[in-house]
Amino acid sequence: MSQVAVVSHDAGGAEILSSWLNHNSPNASVAVSGPAELIFSRKCPQIKFLTLNEALYKCTWLLCSIGWQSTFERFAIARGRSLGKKTVVFLDHWVNYRERFEDGYCSVLPDEIWVGDSDAERIARSQFIETPILLKPNPYFEDLRAEFSRVQTSEHRSATNRVLYVCEPVADHALRQHGDERYWGYTENDALSYFISNISALGQPISSITIRPHPSEHPTKYNWVSSLCPYPIKFSREKKLTEEVLESELVVGCESMAMVVGLLAGRRVISAIPPGGRPCQLPQRDIEHLQQLIRLPYRHE
Repeated sequence: MSQVAVVSHDAGGAEILSSWLNHNSPNASVAVSGPAELIFSRKCPQIKFLTLNEALYKCTWLLCSIGWQSTFERFAIARGRSLGKKTVVFLDHWVNYRERFEDGYCSVLPDEIWVGDSDAERIARSQFIETPILLKPNPYFEDLRAEFSRVQTSEHRSATNRVLYVCEPVADHALRQHGDERYWGYTENDALSYFISNISALGQPISSITIRPHPSEHPTKYNWVSSLCPYPIKFSREKKLTEEVLESELVVGCESMAMVVGLLAGRRVISAIPPGGRPCQLPQRDIEHLQQLIRLPYRHE
């Protein structure tokens, strides 16, 4: 019987692979690091983690996520291929595909790439001519839809006029990949300041704002915003993303996966990338853009 080694570091990829593990219940070895460890521990409590070398030794094929915060996954791909193990990567986003596989001056590509929706398939096929691309059901999105469908709207009436702002370390990513924290024309602090300064452009009352740092960020990173915002601010701590999405009417960010989670929950979703920043790379058409809302006549509701 074939045995898979599941390898993950970044949070977005860990959500997909942990859901995949629960859906498929394979004879799996699991090696994780960073934010992925907490996600797998919560969603797959029966799994005992192995070291990467142990997982690679036991497996016949390898299923990885791929991110930019660590070399952990790229090393696993390279090591797996050197051992003659089939390597597969499940892409978890729609942004910076090629950069995720770059290690110094070379690319570390797997034998096969899986994507979870037609937008990701289109983008991946345009960037990886030499690698097979397979469209698979997105198990994380399947889990989210099932969870949201179980929740009765009446249980979340308190969500009215609440905003969830989802953060991501834009500057860290740009600095690591391109040596310039403003490579994309803005930082995460620029975007949050831009949003706070232009809340009136949303065209609706706001009762409170929850700031949710990215799993890789320090919990107090955005405390500075409290003194600038005229609305009550709280900072996310231990709650699941799905809980905070359901407790909010609007989800705001730059180009975070959490914004797509907001769409799946039927929430209004807005990208707060400021002027001068590259356009939001998320392909979902239902995402609104704060720059465009600011140009509209003021709507009093």
